[in-house]
Amino acid sequence: MTTPEERVRALGLEVPDVVPPVASYVPTARTGNLVYTSGQVPMVDGKLPATGKVGAEVSEELANELARTAALNAIAALKAEVGELSRVRRIVKVVGFVASAPHFTGQPKVINGASDLLAEVFGDAGRHARSAVGVAVLPLDAPVEVELIAEVE
Repeated sequence: MTTPEERVRALGLEVPDVVPPVASYVPTARTGNLVYTSGQVPMVDGKLPATGKVGAEVSEELANELARTAALNAIAALKAEVGELSRVRRIVKVVGFVASAPHFTGQPKVINGASDLLAEVFGDAGRHARSAVGVAVLPLDAPVEVELIAEVE
C-alpha cells in the first residue's frame, strides 16, 4: 500500500510549504481528533496564478485546477499539523468558496477539483461531505478558497 505522500508524488505533485497566513489566524486548529484548516487560496510560490471572478475573468476549467491547488495547500497545512498524511483517517468535510460572476452557477464543478484531488490522495478516506458556495469576492481577489476538516489518529 502506498502512502498519501507517495500518491501525491505519483500525481506529479509535491506537498508544498504551508502558505503563511495573510492575516491574524493560524493555518490549522486541532481539537481532539479533528483538524480544521483555515481557508486556503491557490497560492503557488507566494503568488496567485489567476485572480478575478469565475465565469468572467476566470474560466470554469481554470477554476477547477485552482481548487485542486487550494486543496493541495490545505493538505500541506494538514501535514504540518500531523506530521505524516498516513495519520489522516478521513477527510470529513470540505467547504469550497468560488468568487462568482453573477450568472455563474457551476460552483460544484469548480470545487470538484479539490474533491477529486482528496480522493486521489486519500482513497476512500478522502471522500467527504461538502459545500460549494458562490461568493462575491475572496481575499486577494482569489477565484477559489478551500477549507477542510480531517479526522486524524
